[in-house]
Amino acid sequence: MGGHRAGDVASEMTTNHLKDLWENSTQIHTAEEAEKWMERAVLQVNKEIFEHSMKNTECEGMGTTIVAAICTNLFATIANIGDSRCYLLNETGFKQLTEDHSLVNELVRSGQISREDAEHHPRKNVLLRALGTEDSVEMDVKTIIFEEEDVLLLCSDGLSNKVSQEEMESVITNKEMSLEDKALEFIKRSNQYGGEDNITLAIVEYQEFNEGR
Repeated sequence: MGGHRAGDVASEMTTNHLKDLWENSTQIHTAEEAEKWMERAVLQVNKEIFEHSMKNTECEGMGTTIVAAICTNLFATIANIGDSRCYLLNETGFKQLTEDHSLVNELVRSGQISREDAEHHPRKNVLLRALGTEDSVEMDVKTIIFEEEDVLLLCSDGLSNKVSQEEMESVITNKEMSLEDKALEFIKRSNQYGGEDNITLAIVEYQEFNEGR
């Protein structure tokens, strides 16, 4: 988390621990299994980060946001904490799937400010939840049907704070660009618009499985 000591340590610990847990897990067949795995894994990582920060004074108060997805040929299960986001492109359009756990988003949800006001609010970066800052944490977990040609975009606020949802949609729906080119375009635009924060993203496109491919 920007402005917090050792946020880069928290982020690296999160990705490394989740990778290890995933590589040592049993195969997931159902949405229920995916949701349970995600909840257990994220809570375990949260505990490890929190305990590390308590034992190492240079890491005191560190934390990170997280958005993660388990994608199969039937569904996608998404978890998030903080203001990293997941967007979905499907036959109904391009939309944000996750809810930000931020002060500004709560003000929008309660009708105190508009979404337009939220974009320039002075306390835009205040989070209500983060991974690793407390012994336990609440997360949002949801499962969607993932179908052919659907696309997921997972990103940190380094992208979503700089590139509008309309711009994201124009890039994601560009049939002339590869996934790698779309990712590079997002990073380029974020940097052009300021690029003060880390820009992290992943794009997942569902492609029909054909034997032999």
